[in-house]
Amino acid sequence: MSSAATAIHSGFMTTSRDYIELTKARIVMLVLITTGAGYLAAGLPVHAITLLHTLIGTALLAGGTNALNQYLEREYDRHMKRTRLRPLPDGRIAPRAALLFAASSAVVGTLYLGLLVNWLTAFLGAFTLVSYAFLYTPMKRTSTFCTIVGAVPGAIPPMMGWAAATGSLGAGAWIFFGILFLWQMPHFMAISWIYREDYGRAGFVMLAVQDPKGDATARQAVIWCMTLLTVSLLPFYAGMTGIVYFVLALISGLAFLAAALDFFRRRDNRSAKRLFMTSNLYLVTIMTLLVVSVRA
Repeated sequence: MSSAATAIHSGFMTTSRDYIELTKARIVMLVLITTGAGYLAAGLPVHAITLLHTLIGTALLAGGTNALNQYLEREYDRHMKRTRLRPLPDGRIAPRAALLFAASSAVVGTLYLGLLVNWLTAFLGAFTLVSYAFLYTPMKRTSTFCTIVGAVPGAIPPMMGWAAATGSLGAGAWIFFGILFLWQMPHFMAISWIYREDYGRAGFVMLAVQDPKGDATARQAVIWCMTLLTVSLLPFYAGMTGIVYFVLALISGLAFLAAALDFFRRRDNRSAKRLFMTSNLYLVTIMTLLVVSVRA
């Protein structure tokens, strides 16, 4: 390969990585996991092509939503250590190019879902984008209530999967929404405490920024974990799962609550990181339990 071809290839790979970073690929993967869980937990026969279309459309829409979020917050990201080297604040992608990419990905993803899955799934995806980018994102600079608002679009992906499988939103879809909504609260309390100084420099109005001792932040984490523990058992009472799910969900919920209580006692970064890691493990566990139990 010539030096010119090597340079072109290297530039292409670098640019590709920057655009992938713009989509927040890790978050997109989490969205796809919960979307797929919602589809499978609906309990209907799996149509592989429909599931594939659902995941592709959701990935496009989620990537576009995350890219739009980075576009809107590009000036604020410059002030945070963990975000200042993102493609936009670092100048590797021009704002106009990022906006075009975000809009194109979101529009194509919405149309893809509507035409190849169903319009209910597409509507849920579009609502996720609008509420995340145009409600949650600006509210982060005005009110601590932003965390609750932001948890709404974050809880919709499993509903999209359910809607893709059934064409409607049954009780199971709303239970999924409740579990994921509540899970995000202690998850984000941990994140916001770890990065509270960064959020403060960027001017974000987070509870952790206004709570120097961490009392309110940790207390919120405990309260939300307790509520989640109760809601996570609803699939059993709704007849979706059996006793095995009930027992394992109870154990998982208690472990999550224990991590929150440890954070409440210590209120330091180490316990916050432990809560964060526990929350990730809990989500994977509860999603897996739901899918396996429903389809067993």
